[in-house]
Amino acid sequence: MPHTVHGLVPILATPFDQDGSLDLAGLARLTEFQLASGVDGVATFGMASEGFALTAEERERILATITDVVAGAVPVVAGVNGTSTVTALEQARAAEDLGAQALMVLPPFLVKPGATQLADFYGDVAAGTSVEIMVQDAPGATGVAMPPPLIAQLCELDRITSVKVEAPPTAPKVGAVVERVPDTVAVLGGQNAQFVLEEYARGAIGTMPACEFPDLLAPVLADFTEGRRAEARAAFAKLLPLVLFGLQSGIAWAVHKEVLVRRGLIEHATVRLPAAPLDKASRQSLHAILDELPLKAG
Repeated sequence: MPHTVHGLVPILATPFDQDGSLDLAGLARLTEFQLASGVDGVATFGMASEGFALTAEERERILATITDVVAGAVPVVAGVNGTSTVTALEQARAAEDLGAQALMVLPPFLVKPGATQLADFYGDVAAGTSVEIMVQDAPGATGVAMPPPLIAQLCELDRITSVKVEAPPTAPKVGAVVERVPDTVAVLGGQNAQFVLEEYARGAIGTMPACEFPDLLAPVLADFTEGRRAEARAAFAKLLPLVLFGLQSGIAWAVHKEVLVRRGLIEHATVRLPAAPLDKASRQSLHAILDELPLKAG
């Protein structure tokens, strides 16, 4: 199965109203903004989506909203973060039924699996669905290490078509994985695109950052891939303070949403525990960064 997930594939935030309920109208606007920004795909239920704080019923409503707006224009990637094969398969099948073209699958992490168990897990998830599978290598979140030879082994399984590398230092890991997997397997980066240009230079063909700046990142990637690398680095340097601000543990979700509120894409920056809201000083610092960027209203 050839991969369809590549290029700029932002992880959508999950908007909430002030009372913490889902804001599906805001999610629809946010999804439309991604398409208008020229993205190559959209993803949900990743870390930036607060997927850890969503019920199964909410996941269904969210994915139904996204697939309805996208209407086949780009691939929709749904995150799977089950803590066992059974729970991962439940999430995977629900996402497939609602129209996801690919599944971004974390390894089980409460009970740390060994290499053989990881192969069994990904093999069972792939066999239990009929869509593309992305291996998500995110040891910072899971505590599960996947060295490049193991990732290459996993990529020999049917329907595993891509890998998202989020194991720092990401650029060397991207290069090591690219050297070991077939050309038919897409290697993408994450970490809010912090080292995206270095990852692209090592062979990555995609990135999956948060969703508040796709219109600013898309031309950077176009410049880089078309050989205008000095221009790409200069433009990315201006964007980097915002990228880094959105990587702060505990408040990253509030950062993403504060930017989206400023851009008029969602109404509220509400987050769910254990995510934390921004304090006054952090909000002021963030807006000082935004004042230096050419942000258009959504």
